[in-house]
Amino acid sequence: MAESVRQFDLITMGRIGVDLYPLQTGVPLAEVETFGKFLGGSAANVAVAAARLGRATAVITRTGDDPFGHYLHRALGEFGVDDRWVTPVAAYPTPVTFCEIFPPDDFPLYFYRRPKAPDLEIHPEELDLDAIRAARVFWVTGTGLSEEPSRTATLGALAHRAEAGTTVFDLDWRPVFWTDPDQARPYYAEALRHATVAVGNLDECEVATGVREPWACAEALLAAGVELAVVKQGPKGVLAVHRDGRTAEVPPVPVEVVNGLGAGDAFGGSLCHGLLSGWDLERTMRYANAAGALVASRLACSSAMPTGAEVDGLLARSTP
Repeated sequence: MAESVRQFDLITMGRIGVDLYPLQTGVPLAEVETFGKFLGGSAANVAVAAARLGRATAVITRTGDDPFGHYLHRALGEFGVDDRWVTPVAAYPTPVTFCEIFPPDDFPLYFYRRPKAPDLEIHPEELDLDAIRAARVFWVTGTGLSEEPSRTATLGALAHRAEAGTTVFDLDWRPVFWTDPDQARPYYAEALRHATVAVGNLDECEVATGVREPWACAEALLAAGVELAVVKQGPKGVLAVHRDGRTAEVPPVPVEVVNGLGAGDAFGGSLCHGLLSGWDLERTMRYANAAGALVASRLACSSAMPTGAEVDGLLARSTP
């Protein structure tokens, strides 16, 4: 196969940046003295999570033409993620994200993505549509719909992919990137028409569908066009409903939470791994839950993504 259309197991498209995480927990940001620097951004993290599980992955995104952008290229390479479609945008700096860490369930995020994040400067004509269509799984995020030209590029990539392989729409609702949910909903609806899988928590599902009860969310997502709806319910676990009638409702894996950020991206990368492996719904959801739990028990996101052996080990320890 020609290099331009190499088939990847997973291509993700969307947000990348530098995460600056406090090295002190339970401390307000104003009082933090030292930070750790990590690759971040949901699309990048999902690609890293799947690469850790042995999958051939790539990410389509943009960085600034600056030292942080250079760092992200190096980090992607170290994690085994192909960076051929990660290109610089001279006009905007690479975004950074700070968080505060108050375990077990309070992790405020502070995005520095103004005047505009480079990853929203993905233009439709820059896309390698043949590679996108050839990928076994293609993953896009709601953030990519928040501004032009990324919105048109994302929807164009989804439309071109059509029925080729598995297409995952990560609802990825970040209120700070939008004026209000009503602004987002029409674009979410268009993305759902082209996706085969939708993944989101209850807040994200409500933005996409207007309903909040988990089973109602799943039914609404299926009605919007996907074949598989995955509704994350936090401490109540995850619900997966397939259009063919198969369902799985799986409780979370208990861990001592250090930093809950990144758990959803680990879940996403592992979900892709399960889908690529042809596993049944319950096995896939249990595996993805365990991967998310492992990352929640660690400080970082990208560098905390687990290996298959680590996920298997946690599942073995937590299964009665």
